[in-house]
Amino acid sequence: MKAIEIKAYVQGPEDLKVIDLPTPSPKSHEYLIAIHASATNFFDLLQIRGKYQHQPAFPWISGSEFSGVVLQAPASLPGGQTPKYKAGDKVFGAGQGGYATHIACAEDKLRPVPDGWSFLDAAGLFVTAPTSYAGLVVRAGIKQGDWVLVHAAAGGVGLAAVQIAKAFGATVIATAGTSHKLDVARSFGADFAVDYRQSDWPEQVKKLTPKGRGVDIVYDPVGLIAQSMKCTAWNGRLLVIGFAAGDIEKMATNRVLLKNVSVVGLHWGAYAVHEPEMIDKVWEGIFKLVREGKYKGTAFTDREFVGLESVPAALKALGARDSWGKVVVRVPQDGQSKI
Repeated sequence: MKAIEIKAYVQGPEDLKVIDLPTPSPKSHEYLIAIHASATNFFDLLQIRGKYQHQPAFPWISGSEFSGVVLQAPASLPGGQTPKYKAGDKVFGAGQGGYATHIACAEDKLRPVPDGWSFLDAAGLFVTAPTSYAGLVVRAGIKQGDWVLVHAAAGGVGLAAVQIAKAFGATVIATAGTSHKLDVARSFGADFAVDYRQSDWPEQVKKLTPKGRGVDIVYDPVGLIAQSMKCTAWNGRLLVIGFAAGDIEKMATNRVLLKNVSVVGLHWGAYAVHEPEMIDKVWEGIFKLVREGKYKGTAFTDREFVGLESVPAALKALGARDSWGKVVVRVPQDGQSKI
């Protein structure tokens, strides 16, 4: 197989090289999958430089999210369970080693590609969709009639949040840093769009809400909780999703008290350890929205990235923030690039 292997930390994506490696031999409980598309993530940029909290032992294959076709399924699973997938099934998932033509992966890291979805769109579903669904539905208790402010709304989790909020009957105010990204957010269902490069964006947001009362939910993957409190309604819920801006915020807790708001965290990756029973419930909710036509793929389409050799360019586009949605690389199998 071909893969991007890390034998030593690199300075940046331009140092990544595609090499030939033996195709992995799956363990007794694992599937062997031919990868047709691989999605990029910010943590990939950190991991290849040795800056991420989870660093595998050298050597390792970079990348995580992927979609593809099952080549080999396990005969049985631990506990005598019957495998859900068989050879030929289309799946998406995540596991160490997404920047490769093949991967061995356990069943709990896989989901079926939705009917009618391309590999390109499915590759970017495993991280963003459950992060936004669990945040808005499980943690914030979104309901019809809520006003929801989604920061970085043209990003991967942002576009997921916009669609989920709309599906639950909310009015969505999107923020982004360019007019093109604001247009993208609108195209995915946002009702209003505000440029958060403008210093008065909290006032703009508040004026959009009924009688200037403010928003009920703030979805924040950036690090704008303190500023967002200026435009949050009484009993508002502020969701801490991440810190894409780079700084971990400090906030005045007296404002939490005075506005009667809740600041709620979401660490989706930790549910497998602390609340595993919630994982299937979240995915059931996501697939329901997909079947109803209320959730579509968020693959970046302004540029095309084909072949593992284009992973450095894809990661640069992601890191430079000149992309939207999920930046996904097509991974040709046996010379076939159409997916």
